[in-house]
Order: sequence, then C-alpha cells, then structure tokens
Amino acid sequence: MQSTDPRQSILSIVKRLEDDGYNLASTGNVSCRDQGGVLITPTGGHSGNLTPERIVRIDADGKVQGEGAPSSEWSMHTAILKAFPEANAVIHTHADSCVVLSSLGKSIPAFHYMLAGFGGNSIRCSRYATFGTADLGDAAVEAMRDRRACLLANHGMVVAGQSLEAALSLVIKLETLARQYLMACQAGEPMIIPDDEMERVLDRYGKYGRTSLPH
Repeated sequence: MQSTDPRQSILSIVKRLEDDGYNLASTGNVSCRDQGGVLITPTGGHSGNLTPERIVRIDADGKVQGEGAPSSEWSMHTAILKAFPEANAVIHTHADSCVVLSSLGKSIPAFHYMLAGFGGNSIRCSRYATFGTADLGDAAVEAMRDRRACLLANHGMVVAGQSLEAALSLVIKLETLARQYLMACQAGEPMIIPDDEMERVLDRYGKYGRTSLPH
C-alpha cells in the first residue's frame, strides 16, 4: 500500500526505480505536487542516501522552501507541472531502452496498440537540450503535447501522472514498449497501426477509464 506521506512515497518510488533497473545511482529524479508547492528529490539523491527530510520542497519557480538543493532537473519538472495542470507527479529516468532510442533521435510509432495509453499514436522524442536547463523543460513540454510522456533526446524519458503510482506505472510501460520496439526493429520492419485504427483504440481506452491527462 502506498504511503499517505508524499515524502515517504517518493522514497519508495526512488527505491523501486533503482531495484528494477530504471535508474542507477543518482540518475533520474522524482517529484510531486504538495499543498501548493512541489516536492522533488535532491541533487545527488539515491535510495542509499535519501531520507524523508532530504526531499526538497520548492515553489513553481524553483525557489527552495526550507533546506536542501533540488535536483538539477527541477526546471523540467516544474515546466511539465505548469503545462499540464492535471498532472500531479513527474518521473524522469535513464532506463536503457529509452536512452538507446533517444540517442538515435527516434520516436516510438504505433507498433503496438498500448501506445494509446500515453494519449496518442506515438511517443515523441524531443529535440536535444542541455540537461539541467530551462530549455530542456521547454523541449519536454513540446514533445509531451497531448501525451503523458516523451523521450528526451540523448538523455532518457520523462512521464507525467495523476499520482506517483500512476507515473511509475507509465515508466514501466514506456520502457517495456521501448524495449519491444527495439527488438521488433532488430527482427525486421515493424508493421505500424494506421491512424484510423489508433483512433478506435484511443476511444476504447477512454471507455475503459482512460483519463484525459495531459491536454
């Protein structure tokens, strides 16, 4: 059961990401909204050195409310939360398959109907932007238009969910799809599902309770 303490929940997500190989050491970062502010993992944070007290609270402009230094990617997290009001949590990882595709500048096309769970008929790869900059946040928001996630060119992935658990689920699904797409490309040329069929799939996802995040 997920903790009702958001700081403890962030710690649990960080550990899960590391245990399952989505992040290694201090790569990646996690954030969520909290009573008008944002809680985010600190710079250099990982499961071996994090405590609830080390989670940093910032405002929408990255100003620290209390103590600590937020992740260098804080501006990307706040940009996504500003752009998509229905999002309450953001997770960024350096998961292997997503890094591989992002280093090739490849988006993931509709080779599998489950891409519809991310809001459209593709998962886009953003333009390149330097890590830890506001430009990276802008690039992520551009690529996530009408989507719940994107690949970050030469970097990794980022997802936005209505909760930390929902965001973690998207991380798992995205890395799985990225790995499967790479395997399909190695075997041949994947058959891409036509746009009209993906529209039907998106409609069915809606009927099965798919949320509208993000628009």
